[in-house]
Amino acid sequence: MVSIPELWIPILLSSVFVFLVSWVVHMMLLWHKKDFPQIPNEDAVRDALRPLAIPPGEYMVPHCSSPKAMKDPAMIEKLTKGPVVMLNVYPNGVFKMGPSLIQWFIYCVVIGIFSAYVAGRALTPGAEYLDVFRFAGFTAFCCYSVALWQASIWFKRSWSNTAKMTLDGLIYGLVTAGTFGWLWPSGM
Repeated sequence: MVSIPELWIPILLSSVFVFLVSWVVHMMLLWHKKDFPQIPNEDAVRDALRPLAIPPGEYMVPHCSSPKAMKDPAMIEKLTKGPVVMLNVYPNGVFKMGPSLIQWFIYCVVIGIFSAYVAGRALTPGAEYLDVFRFAGFTAFCCYSVALWQASIWFKRSWSNTAKMTLDGLIYGLVTAGTFGWLWPSGM
């Protein structure tokens, strides 16, 4: 067994590597460039929403307060007439990347800790590179990817976007796996 404190270097270094690789994926490879197409009549939609002053948050339109309300003829009519919308509202202003990038790095560290925990419980110091790679990589892949599938199942995110994010997660998992395999404590 290897403790989490013994694995701080691979945890932090894999987080830095994933952070940098994610920058390459999103800023240079650009396979996410078309994830969010422009809404038809964007200016009209913005003009219609602006006076409502919707606070930042997540919304469902039409809103249904309970499973029983889903059977109400008025709700059925609203759903049938449409539109049915899931809406994320951000604060007005230029999008500030700093706070999101800090949260992303912390998230990468947390996934590194999860990978360290699983690999550290399964393996001993001096474990073979491929064994470390397998445990740390699979854990990281699951953390970066598998929960995203729910958004396509329940919230109608396009499966193509989810597939691209799963590929990102696979890349991040491989980076994490390689870092842990490289820096795994020796058995001496």
